[in-house]
Amino acid sequence: MTDTTITTDRVTDAYLERCLGGDRALLDAIAKAPFGPAFLAANTGHLLPRPLFVADEVIGRFSVDLSGFFDLLTSVPQRIFGGDVAAYCAALGMERQRAAILTRYPGRPTRYGRADAYHDGTALRLLEVNVGSAQGGIDYSEIGRMLLKVDAFAEFAAEHGLVHVHMGENIAQLYREASAGVTGGADPVIGLVESDSGFGSYVEQAESYVEMMAAQGLQVVMGTVGEITERAGRLFLHGRRIDLIQRHFTENEMVTEPGVAEAAERVFHAHDEGRVVLWTSLRSSLYHNKAALTLMSDSRLRTAFSTDEAELIDRVLPWTRLLLDTETEVDGETVDLVGYCREHRADLIIKQQRSFRADGIVPGWDTSDEDWAAALAAGIADGALVQRRVIRRAEPVVDPATGAVEEYAATWGVFFTPHGYAGSSLRAMPIDDEIPRYRPTRRNAAVFQFSASAA
Repeated sequence: MTDTTITTDRVTDAYLERCLGGDRALLDAIAKAPFGPAFLAANTGHLLPRPLFVADEVIGRFSVDLSGFFDLLTSVPQRIFGGDVAAYCAALGMERQRAAILTRYPGRPTRYGRADAYHDGTALRLLEVNVGSAQGGIDYSEIGRMLLKVDAFAEFAAEHGLVHVHMGENIAQLYREASAGVTGGADPVIGLVESDSGFGSYVEQAESYVEMMAAQGLQVVMGTVGEITERAGRLFLHGRRIDLIQRHFTENEMVTEPGVAEAAERVFHAHDEGRVVLWTSLRSSLYHNKAALTLMSDSRLRTAFSTDEAELIDRVLPWTRLLLDTETEVDGETVDLVGYCREHRADLIIKQQRSFRADGIVPGWDTSDEDWAAALAAGIADGALVQRRVIRRAEPVVDPATGAVEEYAATWGVFFTPHGYAGSSLRAMPIDDEIPRYRPTRRNAAVFQFSASAA
């Protein structure tokens, strides 16, 4: 059985009470919501029967801390390595070819991305920070928008003073602002641009995103970087002039896919000359690597941070280390890292630096001693990291079909922009499915906020 903490709030209790009392209108609210065809194609069968609720205080406190954490994270090359980006990349164990690309982009990146976190019953705890434009889950904000079109839920929301922060609305505003110098203030045409290998299994999610942005008044054209052409100084994709490129190709494809680096250079050059807006530049990739968090967590490097800054890091980020055959500090003691990891298997999780969809994750509490030892050895060879486990809050959900209460646990995707908090997406799994992989049991959900007085 998975360890969880069970805490609810007044709004959740009220929602469950209504559902357990047989309120069919609330039980069926998700099923009745008027989602668009692209959203349904991507999400049918993968929607949690209810949204989750969070106090303004919880999300507000995490957002403030996240902003400060981002500032500290993006200052690491300067603070710890004296501005030597190559040394920073080497400390992360980054391959030479990738490092050579990224060292061309020193300095602070655009404040944009998604922080993945668990709710431990009291606060949100950071798992990783995904910096840059290639973020999934933005279209989940349509769940909240469409729920508010269902009378029963709209009445419940009004009764409890619920607020939904729509990520699509915030990003559409951001893109209009960012592209004003190119468009003269007109609505931009967005290029959603992948590497030449295409969108693959993400294509339905990408089409759902296009549909959501259309509802915000912006046209998005999907394509690959190799399909971009240039005419009269402007970039075109499938015959449409592109004002802003939402970059989903990375330095990884520039290294591994023939032709991508050359095509990307044309985009970078146009961006540098102000002929298109690249959202975001490869500068973001310097901090997208999960190993960057290990430099924040390692107490041996804390002389680079003030006391208040160190307290912020510890408040937000669980103990996290790059897997190396070395000594480290744990709770004020110097220990052998691998030996500590073997002894505390049930409290730790191994993650790959650049994994997606939870690939390569090994939860120690669900692994035998023998397999854990093998995973540690493989992690050292692969440059993986190890992180202290966060015990998650259980979220009770009433099954509309059976009336039974089932427990889920959610991974919170907290989006941030230069304007601050931009909304949250949720990926929920049955409580015993510890890792939020893309399994048939995974469910997506909306987040609604309530004032602290309702907690």
